[in-house]
Amino acid sequence: MDEPSQGSFSHQLGGILLLIAAVLCFSCMDASAKWLNQSMPSLQTVSLRYLGSFVITASLLNPRSRPGVLRTRRRGLQIVRALLLVTSTMSGFAAVRYLRLTQLTSITFASPLIVALIAGPLLGEKIGPRRVVAVIVGFLGVLIVTRPGTGTVHPAALLAFVAACANALYSIATRKIAAYDPPETTMLYTMIVGSVVVAPILPLVWQAPASPKVWGVVAIISTLGALSHWCLILAHKRAPATVLAPFYYTQLLGATLVGALVFHELPDRWTILGGSIVMGSGLYLVYRERVRQKPVPSSDVAA
Repeated sequence: MDEPSQGSFSHQLGGILLLIAAVLCFSCMDASAKWLNQSMPSLQTVSLRYLGSFVITASLLNPRSRPGVLRTRRRGLQIVRALLLVTSTMSGFAAVRYLRLTQLTSITFASPLIVALIAGPLLGEKIGPRRVVAVIVGFLGVLIVTRPGTGTVHPAALLAFVAACANALYSIATRKIAAYDPPETTMLYTMIVGSVVVAPILPLVWQAPASPKVWGVVAIISTLGALSHWCLILAHKRAPATVLAPFYYTQLLGATLVGALVFHELPDRWTILGGSIVMGSGLYLVYRERVRQKPVPSSDVAA
């Protein structure tokens, strides 16, 4: 999203609250996907989520009443960005069938670390030694959560890491596209491309819902999918990304709460330890980014 100008405290507080609402929607969406996966294939869950979110988004951002909202200066990048989000969603929804919500969230929080690592070659940003060390420490946290080779965590943890990688590239594409297209255009392309991808998949994996309750959860997950992205757009309009970044980690608290209430899941000590390390590394990267952006008259500060 475009970096907004520094506004009043109340304006930025509104952005922070919107961001917290968005990440809580993400936690509830993951929980809904986990519940739906008990009665249908994960690809069907993804397909219904995208198609439902498309209907909601198209109703809110009615292209007929907004001439030019579908006009983009970077059509190829919009499509690639949307495909990356589809990949992240498919991988994450498949992983959450087997992982606890806190495990999934802790692993996917590797995404900001991956962004920090690959932002140099893709965005031309300078990567200093402190950033590299923070990324390495963060990945050690991911290894603590997954404990590869011990057999204690399902191999679906690899799918969660694929989701993190796809989400990192998606975030970088979002940064680049913000310089060319308004957020409403980007949101519509996200839902349109996603729906085009999943529409032919749905008939191949279709299983009739076992009860009307399933359709209710489908409606919930579709609404959460659209609402979360819309809250993100509004949040980034109100506050700079460096102000919002630390509050993304409230999703881990949301995942813990929802997992405990809905699935009676409690994070084990390794998930708590590894998740804390990943969170700490991410917050340090946010701090270094703030330092890097401050004007230093005597010498440049390397992030």
